[in-house]
Amino acid sequence: MRLSIRSTCRTDVTGPRLVIFDVDGTLVDSQAEIMAAMQIAFARDGGEPPPRANVLSIVGLSLPEAFAQLCPTADAARRARLIDGYRAAFADLRNRAGAGDSPLYPGAQAALERLHARDDILLAVATGKSVRGLERVIAAHGWGGYFVSLQTADDHPSKPHPAMVLAAMADAGVDRRRTAMVGDTRFDMQMARAAGVATIGVGWGYHAAATLDADVLIADFADLDAAIDTTTGDLR
Repeated sequence: MRLSIRSTCRTDVTGPRLVIFDVDGTLVDSQAEIMAAMQIAFARDGGEPPPRANVLSIVGLSLPEAFAQLCPTADAARRARLIDGYRAAFADLRNRAGAGDSPLYPGAQAALERLHARDDILLAVATGKSVRGLERVIAAHGWGGYFVSLQTADDHPSKPHPAMVLAAMADAGVDRRRTAMVGDTRFDMQMARAAGVATIGVGWGYHAAATLDADVLIADFADLDAAIDTTTGDLR
């Protein structure tokens, strides 16, 4: 799969560009920990976890929304137990395995370093992770100072609500026409479109690439710079 482009270059505006990243499934492959924590949470509650495909389909949502989709017939008390069990299991797995146990996708580190070094691009994060979880990932991979805005599920409605993208743009002071969202799920793309910004889908994450309906779809981080220039305008 090569670079697939649906949109045209936005050359009608000027100024710095803002690139907002999802984390799980886009930068970090945390599916092993997610699946293990789900198994523990459901086992402790006396049940079987949902199939792998079902679990990966809700990655990116806030936990209340995720478990509402995974367990539509469960009552509020059971969902609350499962959420608490998942949080505890995930934290325990991270504490035992180390904060950097989830691997980065190939090319992620180099891409962030390359973009961070450019004076025409600002970086931000919009993730379904908690503040604590995001801070651990940033510390583990040496990303301190890379992002001008960190938006998490702790402070906003679940994706695909546009609140995280709107807050990131406000922090960066960047127009929506100069902003792009990079993510691996339909929720990322829907959130970005709701905020009026460009969408860059990645083909290696948790939702099938064909379902993303992104402005630009990339198969490798090496294609990201061109995708950003295509969707937000290139001043170089």
